[in-house]
Amino acid sequence: MKNTSFRLRKAVRRDSAALLQLIRGIAEYEKMSDQVQNTRAAIVKNGFGRRPYFEALLGEIKKNGRWQAVSFALYFYTYSTFTGKPSLYLEDLFVEPAFRGSGIGKALFLRLAHIARQRGCGRMEWSVLNWNKPAIQFYVAHGATAMKGWTVYRLDEQALARLDAPA
Repeated sequence: MKNTSFRLRKAVRRDSAALLQLIRGIAEYEKMSDQVQNTRAAIVKNGFGRRPYFEALLGEIKKNGRWQAVSFALYFYTYSTFTGKPSLYLEDLFVEPAFRGSGIGKALFLRLAHIARQRGCGRMEWSVLNWNKPAIQFYVAHGATAMKGWTVYRLDEQALARLDAPA
């Protein structure tokens, strides 16, 4: 959908339902719907509570006189011991299929780059599924490079529980 007017804004507590809907949208796209355990309550607690663990931007279009969220970027900060600077970590960037090609994804990505620079980040990082060629092409077209020689590892909840169990 080309030539769609949109706006970007920082997500706030009342956006928890829209964020959850968009999270379900990216999970469906990534063929991981069965893995979504997130809830509105968790989003409120972890994004807008006393100690926020993430921030998010919403991309909205005007529909029937009201702004409707059709895209989001969820991010947080890590710290690089090598650069001595924070890094902006992009957890998810998603645009509903009907609005791809409208420029809203690029606008979100550029806004994140601006935020990273504004906050003194030495870099911006994210992971991409190997099969997601459109996303890889998008990121490479904007100057991103794959990290050669690095593989992502993960401890899930069960592994964490085993490691944290009394000996």
